[in-house]
Amino acid sequence: MASPLRCGAWALAVLPLAAVGMAAGLSPDDGILEVVPALLVGVWAWLLRRRPQAARTVGTRRSAIAMVTLLSGHYLAWRVGATLNLTSSSAAALSLLLLAAEFSLLGHGLLQLWLAWFREPPVAAEADQAARQLEQRIVWDPRRLLAVDALVPTRGEPLELVERSLRACLALDYPRVKVWLLDDAARPELAELCRRLGCRYLARSECRHAKAGNLNHALPHLQGDLLLVLDADVMPQRHLLRRTVGLFDDPRVGLVQTPQSYMNADPVIRNLGLERWLMPDEELFYRWIEPTRQGVGAVVCAGTSFLMRRAALEQVGGFETATSSEDLATGIRVTAAGYRALYLNEKLSAGLAPPSLEAMARQRCRWASGTLQTLRTTASPLRIAGLNPLQRLAFLEGILHWLNVIPQLVLLLMPLSYGLLGVSPLLLRDQGALTVALPLLLAQLLLVRWFSQGSRSALMPELYRWVFLVPLLLAVLSTVRGRPRAFQVTPKAATAGRPRPALSLLLPLVMLLGLQLLNLALLLRGPNPLLPLLWSAIAVLSLMAALRACWDRSPADAAVWFRPEAVGVELQQGARRWPARLTAISEGGVEVSWPEAAQAGDGLEHDRPLRIHSACLGPRPLTLRPEQVSRWRGRVQLGGVWLWRNQGECLQLQARLYRQPGAWPLRQAPPDLLAIPALLKRLVRSPRPERWFDRSTLPIRLECRPCRAVLPVLVD
Repeated sequence: MASPLRCGAWALAVLPLAAVGMAAGLSPDDGILEVVPALLVGVWAWLLRRRPQAARTVGTRRSAIAMVTLLSGHYLAWRVGATLNLTSSSAAALSLLLLAAEFSLLGHGLLQLWLAWFREPPVAAEADQAARQLEQRIVWDPRRLLAVDALVPTRGEPLELVERSLRACLALDYPRVKVWLLDDAARPELAELCRRLGCRYLARSECRHAKAGNLNHALPHLQGDLLLVLDADVMPQRHLLRRTVGLFDDPRVGLVQTPQSYMNADPVIRNLGLERWLMPDEELFYRWIEPTRQGVGAVVCAGTSFLMRRAALEQVGGFETATSSEDLATGIRVTAAGYRALYLNEKLSAGLAPPSLEAMARQRCRWASGTLQTLRTTASPLRIAGLNPLQRLAFLEGILHWLNVIPQLVLLLMPLSYGLLGVSPLLLRDQGALTVALPLLLAQLLLVRWFSQGSRSALMPELYRWVFLVPLLLAVLSTVRGRPRAFQVTPKAATAGRPRPALSLLLPLVMLLGLQLLNLALLLRGPNPLLPLLWSAIAVLSLMAALRACWDRSPADAAVWFRPEAVGVELQQGARRWPARLTAISEGGVEVSWPEAAQAGDGLEHDRPLRIHSACLGPRPLTLRPEQVSRWRGRVQLGGVWLWRNQGECLQLQARLYRQPGAWPLRQAPPDLLAIPALLKRLVRSPRPERWFDRSTLPIRLECRPCRAVLPVLVD
């Protein structure tokens, strides 16, 4: 489960005001004292940012929360007392509507911050101690270990993807684990796959209640103490159970949730080519939202990559079937039953992002609808017994945040009031934009990355908001009217081909962009204040970026490609050998490069196979067939496809790519000052499919100690 919760969700609301203040400047009579508050806030935020939040005390975090709270309160008081336009009924209506939207977004953001006030329990230290004790029991008395049933529910995923996930589950380094494939499509080929691999296979004749029904159908067949639930596209690292099972030695623990990483870039990132500049939206949820929820005992069950005590699940009646967000509702029930829900912030598994923007929109609409639908079930945090007030507040905030699409739409449309309607929804009659709005804006821009543990920057993630605004709004309104979206499995298989637009998302954005362009043209025809011009220009640029993201960038093949971190290899063709650097790798092939000036590889025969030597890829060299050779920026690039001599070679590479500990590095969101220019460049570049040396890749860390000796030769 991912979430668009954003600690800086209100940033765009005050951006036009602060921009006006900064652009207008100071008159000679104003004096330097007008900008003192902004300077003080900027200095304080800069000092906080010098060290990560994790290295600061909880008191330092609380001081930052208090600062943002005071600035927000000052801003809202100024908005109410000095900026409302009440000169006519239409102006008053628009002015109050804008104020209500800002109040809503600011209130939501402040609630997120206030939930971060509480000290988080030391779950990582608990996990370390529990893992050491577990290792001793594995050696001396494995029969006393808790038994685990690993459940992989599936409905229509490609056979190759399911097989890869099952092999990863079978490779879990834990003595007492059984792997179950729960097939909701009753496919004979999956039954045969399980027989061949040695997994348990379970299908049902009546597919009711979607994923929750599939999991509940398996419960009477299970005998393990714990359940590990993994989606069919998720591959666990081999030490996942050794890091988590020990936490259940505490009989009060009913749930342990771990983060889900994506091996590939989501469609927004991939379509815009921003793999190096934009973090996945889910990173905020797993690196900031979940840890802060743990501080108040309200960890969210995210649907995959979690372990649950079977006795606790049976006590609450199994997985919730009255909503498509069975994970959230079931987690609330387990917490209300008195069990501890823990969040272990370690990347121990990875899955696949949706292959297209329409699939991603469908996934998010299902999340929004199912989450809001939880309020109509007996697991609603408003009614369920057993939760304390802070837990109720935290769960309720996580549910109601989907309603933010309504004030977000108001902010997007409000610039139209200036040009199309000729009405100003707010008035700037003093230096409040400098003395009030600017300090709050600076605090947000400078502290968003700090608060979010580097999982997001302040402005770039707003792309997700604009891309999915309209479909999410329709899903939310439909659910509020009592017509929730039906459960639909998110497709995982990508199809090759030319870039094509996601029409269902494109058309509403084209209409909104047309209105904003017309509004901007009307504003440019006459003398207008700077505020509406800036506000309308920001809306136009936001919608243009969202439109550009709607062209799905088709992959060259079905394989997931990775970008290794500083891996050296040695290429061999016949008797000739030369060093190179591994630049991209997948199950299907590899890309390498070497300096053109070194003249290594001169005389390369394109019709002859190559051998590639690297301790990262295994003890024996692998064979590839050259497919493409090019020269770019002083380097020779070579791309080739694997020539497998046997299945064991392919399985060995799979294990190194998907299952090794520490494979998914903890990245930091690049600053907006660097990322926004990269986005603007993408806006003027036409969509193009992936090809050799221009693939969508995310970083991976390969175990490669023996080959580091050749790296100085490769990094020229």
